[in-house]
Order: sequence, then C-alpha cells, then structure tokens
Amino acid sequence: MTVEQRTRAADLVSSDRVAGRLYTDPEIFAEEMQKIFHKTWVWVAHESEIPQPGNFKTTSVGGEPVIVVRDRKGNINTLLNRCRHRGATVCDQSKGKANGFTCPYHNWSYGLDGKLRGIPYPDGYEGVVEKADFPLGRLRTESYLGMVWATFNEDAEPLEDFLGDAKLWMERFFKQSNGYPTKVIGVHKFRFRGNWKIQLENTTDGYHFPMVHKSWMVSVDAETADMMSFMNDPQAVTHALGNGHSVAVMATAHLDLDEDDGTEEIQPRFAHLVEALRADGYDEAKIRRIMRSMHGCGFNLNTFPNVAMSSAFFRVLIPISVDETEIWHMALGMDGGPEIVNQERLRIHEHFQGPFGFGSPDDAEGWDRVQLGAQADPSMPILVNRGLNRETTTDQGWPTSHVTDESGMREAYAMWQQLMSAEDQK
Repeated sequence: MTVEQRTRAADLVSSDRVAGRLYTDPEIFAEEMQKIFHKTWVWVAHESEIPQPGNFKTTSVGGEPVIVVRDRKGNINTLLNRCRHRGATVCDQSKGKANGFTCPYHNWSYGLDGKLRGIPYPDGYEGVVEKADFPLGRLRTESYLGMVWATFNEDAEPLEDFLGDAKLWMERFFKQSNGYPTKVIGVHKFRFRGNWKIQLENTTDGYHFPMVHKSWMVSVDAETADMMSFMNDPQAVTHALGNGHSVAVMATAHLDLDEDDGTEEIQPRFAHLVEALRADGYDEAKIRRIMRSMHGCGFNLNTFPNVAMSSAFFRVLIPISVDETEIWHMALGMDGGPEIVNQERLRIHEHFQGPFGFGSPDDAEGWDRVQLGAQADPSMPILVNRGLNRETTTDQGWPTSHVTDESGMREAYAMWQQLMSAEDQK
C-alpha cells in the first residue's frame, strides 16, 4: 500500500465524522474486502446450526463463498466453496447434512475436512495430480461461547484476544438461555440497497429509536414500551470496548439477568406461559427467570465487523457490493428448554424483526435513504459527533456516553481506519 493510499484512508475518517464516499466508492469497498474482511475475524456461524458431523451451512467471507461444516471428528471447518479443478462451487444449499461435497461439473469429491477424496477417470492425472496437494481452501476457524468466526489471515491474533472486553458482554448475552444451551430457532434474510457500514452503525444507535420505531412502541404493551423508554435514563449508556466493538445498554434492569431485586413484575401478556410452566412442574424461581428473559438481555452488543448480539437475536451483515448488503436476523431459543417459551420468543422476534414486523422494515427504509442521500455531494461528511461533549472513560478504560450518543460508531470507525491504513496489504 502506498503512502498516498494510507493518507487517503486516514483522511476519510476523523474523530467525529467520516467521508460520505465510504458509502458510495466501489474502490473503497474493494479495499475493505481485502483489508478488513480478509484480515480480521468474521463471524460465520453459531454451533447450534451445525450440531452433528456432516451438518453444514453456506455463507460468504469478504465476498468469497464458504462452507461451514462439522467434520467426523467434531471439528468445525470453514472451507472455500470452490472446486480445485475448474472453480465451480461444490455446494449449492444454504444448509443441510452431507457425507462430503462433490463438484457437479466433473465430480471431484471432497471430505468434510476439505481433503480431495476422489477424481473420476483418474488415469489422465497419473503423475500430474496428487490428491493430497489439492484440498478445498481453508480459513482459520475459532469459536467462543458457541459463536464461530473465521479468517483468511493466518497471522491474526487469537479470537479471544480480538474479542477482548466484548467477551464479558457475550457472557451476559447468553444468560438469557437460563442455563440451557442456546440454539438458533429461525432465520430471516433480506437485502437492502445500502452500504454495510450503514447497518453496522445502526445497532448501537439509540438516537433513532423513538423516531423510527414509533409504530412498534404503540403496538406493544405498556410494560414493554416502558422498558424501552431509555431516552432520559442516565444509566442507559454506550461503551466503546476496543477493536471496533461496542455495546448499547438500553433496558438497564436487564443488564445482567443473574441480578434480580425481586421488584420487577412479570408482564400480564405472559400469564398463559406462567400457567403452562407451572403445569409442567417448573418451580417459581425458574419460571420468573425465564419470564424475565423473554425479551432477551437489556443491550445490543456490536462485534466488528459483521455480527451483533442484539437483545434476543443475532444480526449478521454480509457485504454484497458498495450499495447492497444482506442481513440475517437469527431468532434464538433454549435448546432443551420449554418449547412453548421458544415459540413465544419467535413470535416476539417476528413482531419486530420479521418482514411484516414493526421494526426492521422501518430500519431498512432508513438505510436505503442514507445510501440514496449519500450520493448527493459525497465529499460532505457523515457526522458521528453526538455525545463528544459528555463522553467519559470508565474504570475499565471504555469511552462511554449516553445510549443515544455515537461512541459505538466512533469505535467502529477507529478500527476501520486502523485496518484500512495497515501496510501489510494481502
């Protein structure tokens, strides 16, 4: 990378604003795929999606198609979905179970570990191809708390080091499973006409909530609306956690579900669940704990660059092009827990995140408008300066301001700038 390119990356981001070109320039997008999505850890799966040997899912990392699969030894592999012969994909399903992967073009076949197992009519390859030399491409893969990340960069720091202080918040997030393993119980996928960073900003943007989500606020019961009325709550804050990660604390009473002062009343809308759980023999303490976790945790955790653990679901962003992004909303439940509760959680998820929900469609409309507007004078900056005048630093070293402020966005763009300015371009 030349000095001129490094200067350009540095000039695009400052402490309180970013250039509008970050949303619209295809050359910048191509650089991001190489310097961010090929250099750092990118989320690819939750272990519940691939629970047994042979289970797989397909996704992409930095624009390259991959298969995430559990092999016969129980290891999770992230493999390039590209035959080593002539480049065709070897798997065209979004998920499933397989004994291996076979290219439909010339039937080269690969094991769950990516090794080349068979070549039809092999006599033409005698002395030409050694199967051991042609496995599927492989990404380095590591997991934490059931969350699976992959990277093209063999020199990347260990995953847990990269997650850093986000690990504490991940531990709190998964407490909503109430001692059961977490499982993905549904996935809603859609695309919006906008740059991936627009969505990255949104997850810790509490400022938009009362304006964009008015219809959702009037569609829910008073207790839920009160729980999400954080605009004037001084304890509702955003922490910048380092490495681009941030957390927006909204429902402060649910910051840590292990902490319960006993004063919170169970919402009347869940009375039928309480009665069903009592009939199934659950004790009152367990019932209360499950009911308090119905909406998930009280915060949105953004982990750079592509996955959020948001209240009660995963939000995954997959960049498609400079002006198109795919979003996966993944509803979560308790593996082995009461299914009647899982189904209620799914209904809650659909009410906000679903295609006919009261939340995400409004978000997507906003994202589309940002992309359209950013094309007007791309030299005009995008402001991320809200709360700079009241940002403080916690004892943990986290820059912190109110949940309606833009500390999380500033943290993400600081990491963006660091990676885009690196000299060791792939």
